[in-house]
Amino acid sequence: MAHHDTHHGSATPHLVTQEQVALATDALAQALEETAVARDQRGGHARAERELIRASGLLDITTPRDLGGWGHSWQTFHQGLRRLAQADSALAHLYAFHHLQVATVLLYGGPEQHELFLRPTVRGRLFWGNALNPNDKSALAVSEGEGFVVTGPKSYCSGSVGADRLTFSAWHEASQALLIAALPSDAPGLSVRADWDAFGQKQTDSGTVLFERVRIEPEQVLVRPGTVLTPRATLRSQLAQLILVNLYVGIAQGALAQGLRYTRESSRPFFASGVASAVDDPYVQHRYGELSLLVRPAQVLADLAAQRIDAALARGDAVTAAERGEVAIAVAQAKAVAHRAAIEVSSQVFELMGASATSGRLGLDRFWRNARVHTLHDPIDYKLRDLGRHALTGRFPEPTSYS
Repeated sequence: MAHHDTHHGSATPHLVTQEQVALATDALAQALEETAVARDQRGGHARAERELIRASGLLDITTPRDLGGWGHSWQTFHQGLRRLAQADSALAHLYAFHHLQVATVLLYGGPEQHELFLRPTVRGRLFWGNALNPNDKSALAVSEGEGFVVTGPKSYCSGSVGADRLTFSAWHEASQALLIAALPSDAPGLSVRADWDAFGQKQTDSGTVLFERVRIEPEQVLVRPGTVLTPRATLRSQLAQLILVNLYVGIAQGALAQGLRYTRESSRPFFASGVASAVDDPYVQHRYGELSLLVRPAQVLADLAAQRIDAALARGDAVTAAERGEVAIAVAQAKAVAHRAAIEVSSQVFELMGASATSGRLGLDRFWRNARVHTLHDPIDYKLRDLGRHALTGRFPEPTSYS
């Protein structure tokens, strides 16, 4: 795996090449794959596997080089994310949500906060999680001096169990708006409950975070309640959505690859097919052709959306609302196609592998369970509505936490 010297305090890290990133990612994916079935069946907190992710150095991939990170593009990150999701989409989710929180600091915070939060992240190889679920307004923020005090629970907090740092949102009644901030996971009054029990994405550490009069200092505040975000800052939701896209694409690719392998090595031909091997059955060939045509467009659209995001981020503060809108359309297209690919491929592939592929010890159902749970993050119908409305009227999606 790739090694880097930034945590020794060197001013400029040596350049980690794309080839080194790919090698480190592949090695990590292979290590996760070895235990993926057993861990999926067990659930709970994957402490050892999180340490493998930390040791790979890949937590630094999207942190800018001037903050000690590797400074790679989102395109590079997403290609690696898909590789990890093929092996284990729950651990890939943890890995990706770390990077989403790094992006949250970069997009919402100022230069002082980049230094405050991200340089120590590289130096200490810190793992970020989140309690930022904006739909859940149970945690309330009250102004106190220059800072705030937060009390209440937050649900669906991916990566929270075992995180070193957390981003979070809390509802500020006085301004009817969200506070968004970051803090250490061992802050006084903050506790994490490992109560995630979904039938898929079991090891995403998506517990409940409880705030009991947690003090938030001004320098920890990334978005003060009532702040109008710039078009550049609203790209944060697009980065979040594209992470989901690539997790779905990876699940679809993983299910297809496992299906092809099983059909080649283990499937018996149906008696009426008149062929000696399942791979020579024209119906099996036809159906695998159809499944490949679900996966390939999802991959291509995901890549195009990542290119759009990199281009928009490269524009800095000059990025316009319309340019941001074009990114949102590209991401919505990719999301809709990837959603369908993950659900359909992970289900239909059993019809091509045969009944013996449903053996519990193989764990091939994990792709469908992970896809089914994860694609419920936010309704696909609203993405399709956004796309149809744009086609009809030219209107871009409203920038929200989900669009």
